[in-house]
Amino acid sequence: MRVYIVGAGAIGKALAVCLKLNGKDVQLIRGSVDDGHSYHEEITLKLSDNNELKAVVEFNTPGNLQELNGLIVLAIKSFGNRMIAEKLRKKAQGSPIVILQNGLGIEQPFLDNDFQDVFRCVLFATSQNISKTEISYKPVAESPVGIITQHNFALNAIVEEMNTPYFRFIAETEIERVVWKKVIVSCVFNSICPLLETDNGVFHREKDVFSLAKQVIGECIMISREKGIDLKPEEIEKLVISISQMSDGQFISTLQDIRNRKKTEIDTMNFEIFRMAEEMGLDRHVQQTKLLGELIKLKSALNR
Repeated sequence: MRVYIVGAGAIGKALAVCLKLNGKDVQLIRGSVDDGHSYHEEITLKLSDNNELKAVVEFNTPGNLQELNGLIVLAIKSFGNRMIAEKLRKKAQGSPIVILQNGLGIEQPFLDNDFQDVFRCVLFATSQNISKTEISYKPVAESPVGIITQHNFALNAIVEEMNTPYFRFIAETEIERVVWKKVIVSCVFNSICPLLETDNGVFHREKDVFSLAKQVIGECIMISREKGIDLKPEEIEKLVISISQMSDGQFISTLQDIRNRKKTEIDTMNFEIFRMAEEMGLDRHVQQTKLLGELIKLKSALNR
């Protein structure tokens, strides 16, 4: 299948290069720009072992495409999901979509717009722009893909289309549990790192910072258990330390967004946890998570 990657940010470009080098037919669709401009550009991925991956990638905009007949991979910011779901509804014509985003409930706009094959992916890779054509990319682990709704396409077939030696994907039958684990980790990284203006490695370097992370983890796990997802604090804490060590020196996406004067995705992380807690009358138990989210929102707004 042709692969359409909607979102030409650091992750979208990294995936496009890896797929192109693996012999796939790939187009990068700029999700926030629809000026009719299409072009080709050589993108360089700089890996942590000092090796480089290079490929010429085709860039396009939604207005240039009458239909998206292939695999759609969503790599835009989650706050744009409703707009892009409505824009792609007729163009997709039954094509499967894989959501490469973090957060809770982010697949709902596609279900509301009658997408029949919707898959969630939990990314375990970090990337950031060095320049327009250079990306710093570091895979942390295989990224699991699971089914939200399925009609025509098998999960294993979707994973096979996406999997490459440098950007690994695996099939996951319990994707909701993995989504919750990643969201809780993100509530930690995407609030604490930007407020401290530091990189992901801070949690394994600084005991006091990790202590704050454990408070957030405890609050979020209480809500996950109320939702039927039984997680242990120790497994999330271990995951935070592991990601912190493996992405030491990398800056979390929310900090990059704030520095680039862009909107953040904190609404689908800290604030979504708080919204769920509020519905259950447990909002007083997630005050740290809420406060950190509010500080991120204020910092983002002031910076813009």
